[in-house]
Amino acid sequence: MASQTGWDHGVTDRTPLIESFLASANWANAQRHPLAGDASSRRYERLSHPDHPNSAVLMDAPISAAGSVTPFVRIAAVLAQHGLRPPEILAQDLPNGLLLLEDFGDALFTQVLQDDTGDERELYRAATDVLCQLHTLKPMSDLSLLDAEELTQLATLPWQWYPVHEGVDRTAAMAQYVERFQPLLHENLPQENVLIHRDYHAGNLIWLPENTGTARVGLLDFQDAVRGPRAYDLVSLLQDARRDVPSNIEDQMKAHFLAHSPQDQLGFERTYALLGFQRNLRIVGIFARLCLRDAKPHYLEYLPRVWAHMMRNLDHPVLAPMRPLIHAAFPSPSKSLVQELKHQCPAP
Repeated sequence: MASQTGWDHGVTDRTPLIESFLASANWANAQRHPLAGDASSRRYERLSHPDHPNSAVLMDAPISAAGSVTPFVRIAAVLAQHGLRPPEILAQDLPNGLLLLEDFGDALFTQVLQDDTGDERELYRAATDVLCQLHTLKPMSDLSLLDAEELTQLATLPWQWYPVHEGVDRTAAMAQYVERFQPLLHENLPQENVLIHRDYHAGNLIWLPENTGTARVGLLDFQDAVRGPRAYDLVSLLQDARRDVPSNIEDQMKAHFLAHSPQDQLGFERTYALLGFQRNLRIVGIFARLCLRDAKPHYLEYLPRVWAHMMRNLDHPVLAPMRPLIHAAFPSPSKSLVQELKHQCPAP
């Protein structure tokens, strides 16, 4: 199970709530083991109990820090109804942000590929097939829409958190970015309205080879799902911040995805580049913020990879107006720059 280390120490002690919840679910006195994780305020533990043949996972998501778990429950139900594979919800306490989930185990795509126990092409093909099926679902109309305005605003974070070149006025440079990028999206982004996972990468996918078809891919961390352009999750999968995806795998999966997408190749490549630029630009800002605000410097190690993704997307002709602006505003994440950011990171 993908899990989280980000924990708001300002949250009051939740031990009595959790113990009461587990008792009501017949998991009282379970052995509990923290699971390692990522950047959110949710916390996960693996539970084992002699009365239950399989382990389970506790999601502890205090609403004050992590928001409601209701979207997770709603979206899990929709995914399961359409043959996809979210974890089964074994028990829930929505007002207190507690869920007891089926335990998919530890076969994250990242781990399977690192251990060289899985065929990389097979895993990425299965993950791409999940996206093709996901986009046949009618998304809930109350989900947020990733339109040109929202995509543009989401990627303003670097001007707030990442270093800029000496003499750059952050506010003015950010306004110039918005002025240039938003029209590019309006002119070139297809008007699509599909369900988007929004954090679709190898660290949130579990390999379940005992299943068949798209059920071989266990889905995690989909609670922030939105509506928007269908290429968004594919970019997230193939331009992974945390691991290098071979260029031949990326090309093959793009071709496979396009074969199941109602879009011509030139239009698709424009969309892929635009969304790749937007997503990686935003991640640059997120990782800088995780260090400077949240005392999590280890995300800085991914900055060079994310920056390289962004530069590659900027090579597409559609993004020509953005190239000089980005280069004028931001230095690349050199070793010295990353080290300087680490020195500014507050103590946890």
